[in-house]
Amino acid sequence: MRNTTGAHGTALGSFLQARRSRLRPEDVGLDSDGKHRRVAGLRREEVAQLARVSVNYYTRLEQGQNRSASPEVLDALAGALRLSQDERAHLHDLAGSAGTQARPEPVAEHVRPAVARMISVYEQGPAVVLGRQLNILAWNELARILFSGHIDLGATETLPNLAELVFLEPGARRLYPVWTDEAHELAGYLRVMVGRYPGDPALSALVSKLSDNSPEFAKIWSGHVVWDKTHGTRYLHHPEVDRLTLSFETLRLPDSPDQCVILYQAEAGSESERALRSLLAGRNGQNG
Repeated sequence: MRNTTGAHGTALGSFLQARRSRLRPEDVGLDSDGKHRRVAGLRREEVAQLARVSVNYYTRLEQGQNRSASPEVLDALAGALRLSQDERAHLHDLAGSAGTQARPEPVAEHVRPAVARMISVYEQGPAVVLGRQLNILAWNELARILFSGHIDLGATETLPNLAELVFLEPGARRLYPVWTDEAHELAGYLRVMVGRYPGDPALSALVSKLSDNSPEFAKIWSGHVVWDKTHGTRYLHHPEVDRLTLSFETLRLPDSPDQCVILYQAEAGSESERALRSLLAGRNGQNG
């Protein structure tokens, strides 16, 4: 199995290196020296200057030779590298797992029956409960209808893994008309979970499987994309009703913070709302 996080410190160093490589001196208020740069992005000494740490300290941190960094230093590095809120949180997760800080241990995931019932009666749009390993832990009828429009879900009662569907099932590219966006967002969310649970063997196995079987995933993963978006717009397609435009909201369960309840809905009075009603009515009619 491929080591997806590397030795202690390597994941942190790889993330820092990836983030400095995307910045130019002018992006952070530094004057370019006009010399040709052998590699893209900021130099280590420029990051150290911006974060007000020594070059030697930053170099050791990036190379995995230094496994400790205070929250203040991490925040300074986040500012120097212009990290987003999600990236900043990921940086702290990586530093915690590389050092001696206690880290959360993965536990088996189960959906509370009350949450599963809430999802099952939601009819405004698709609804899913997503676990930290991107397993779909529960979904409602509209979600099942939309997925089965392009993907053979089989007769098994086991719910699918969303990342495996998106990257390994050919039908996913028809289900998601803007497939590239979905792919980047899922890989970014998986990166967040790997940073939070670096010792989770199921997460490591999933990343290895996707890397070995999806060149697109391997390319996105190498860029250290981090994404934990809580709301937005999703475009879906179903062969019976064509394209759907849905907004979504992500809710965290207080007693299971790594489980996400994702609720989709169409704008009131829109073609997408009428299409969802048609799909649900048609399936209810078949079942009746």
